[in-house]
Amino acid sequence: MHRSINVIAAVGLALGGALGMAGAMVTQPNVQGILWAIDGSGLVMAAALLATKYFRAGHDVVAGGFLVFAIGEGVIMLSGPAAGVAGSIGAFATGSALWATALLLISVPKVFAMPIRILGIVSAALFIVTAARIFWGDPLQPTATPLPTLAYPVLVATFVGWIWTLWREADGK
Repeated sequence: MHRSINVIAAVGLALGGALGMAGAMVTQPNVQGILWAIDGSGLVMAAALLATKYFRAGHDVVAGGFLVFAIGEGVIMLSGPAAGVAGSIGAFATGSALWATALLLISVPKVFAMPIRILGIVSAALFIVTAARIFWGDPLQPTATPLPTLAYPVLVATFVGWIWTLWREADGK
């Protein structure tokens, strides 16, 4: 059962990372919305499973981080795209703040390898800046450059690190 949770969570993270990046690159709103809805659903599912996994393992702070990540993902990707890119700025700011909080909760404890933790902390910092700018009145859209667009590859690299960890555990290493 432990192996299947790892595999399912890894698939959700991979789908979320790939489709989230794809959604950030397309300009057709309907396609973007569908990509982000699937991305968000996969990441909420993965984060919920990882919250359960790490809670059962006694890593309560990391488990809480994955729970906060699931909530942030639900706010950003499951409510935002329905409002359109411009209409989703408020949800995006809220979700970015929750993503940043979650990434810190997951990355500060010594559960993942140091390079993965560093990626998570860097990603958190980029999303903190993004959220702060929006809350300060800068109407950054989810596709704005340089931020938040530059934050997404760092976030996806963090997902890759989490996936690597899950696969190593699933293989018994």
